[in-house]
Amino acid sequence: MILTDEQILAHMKKSEIVVTPFRVECLGSNSYDVHLGEMLACYEDEVLDAKKHNRIKTFLIPPEGYVLDPTRFYLGVTEEYTETHCHVPFLEGKSSIGRLGIDIHATAGKGDIGFCNYWTLEISVKQPVRVYAGMPVGQLIYFKIDGKVSTPYHQKTSAKYTGKTKAPMESMMWKNF
Repeated sequence: MILTDEQILAHMKKSEIVVTPFRVECLGSNSYDVHLGEMLACYEDEVLDAKKHNRIKTFLIPPEGYVLDPTRFYLGVTEEYTETHCHVPFLEGKSSIGRLGIDIHATAGKGDIGFCNYWTLEISVKQPVRVYAGMPVGQLIYFKIDGKVSTPYHQKTSAKYTGKTKAPMESMMWKNF
């Protein structure tokens, strides 16, 4: 079951869902709109290696925007910091973004209960497109769960993406080896 706008607000009042900054105009009937943060990143190496720490170079999106190149892969970040303590959050791209040929996540659209951070976006484009910090890029949808969670994500020792940061986070796949 997906939470409605009224249920999202009720869970926010109980601090079971946190969105900062929160703007009521971003609350949809059953989702919350999130925005592109001010920072993007690209991997430094041409060839990435799943067994090594692949470094990224971060940069700020200038006020006049930044043109994404379809031959590059970008990491972005949401403007919003979120916490989800009792629901499974899903991040989906907005249809307006998709219609510009922008994908905001390659595979990681689902968050875990206990995820407390900014969302790293895995951005690719079909053709060159100019993007701007603060533009709407996605929507968070919250699903109810059935049963108790023994260890929320932010308490797992194996969790690789718990460091609160406004910067995009590179892959930590290498920690699995």
